[in-house]
Amino acid sequence: MLSLPQSMALSWVPLLLLFKFQFLVTYAWRFQEEEEWNDQKQIAMYLPPTLEFAVYTYNQQSRDWYAYKLARDLDSWKEQGYDKMTFSMNLQLGQTTCGKFEDDIDNCPFQESPELNETRTCFFTIGIEPWRTRFDLWNKTCSGGHS
Repeated sequence: MLSLPQSMALSWVPLLLLFKFQFLVTYAWRFQEEEEWNDQKQIAMYLPPTLEFAVYTYNQQSRDWYAYKLARDLDSWKEQGYDKMTFSMNLQLGQTTCGKFEDDIDNCPFQESPELNETRTCFFTIGIEPWRTRFDLWNKTCSGGHS
């Protein structure tokens, strides 16, 4: 038969297990929260230059004489599970009145003429190494017009 101190000690076991479980759940939740915050911080810091690289690469590879610029970021996210930091994005690109090799494409207006006004939707996946300022285009798929 159990003595009084042993029975009291045993009554604490479920409570200690509950606290241990609560600690593990809280730790996992806080770790996930911190990881999401780090992702948001990386997205805020590295997505803008990655978008710029995507549009620049599109213009370099395009057979069109006119430059395209970002009309709308439809959706962008940081990919998980790659060696490099990787972003995927769906972008809407609009044709401008400037040639693609002009210096200040960001300030060029979009084409207003219906026969010249082309909008393209493109999906890009880009790996980046920010510490080396290196961008690698892994995927580019566009619809609307020719790319």
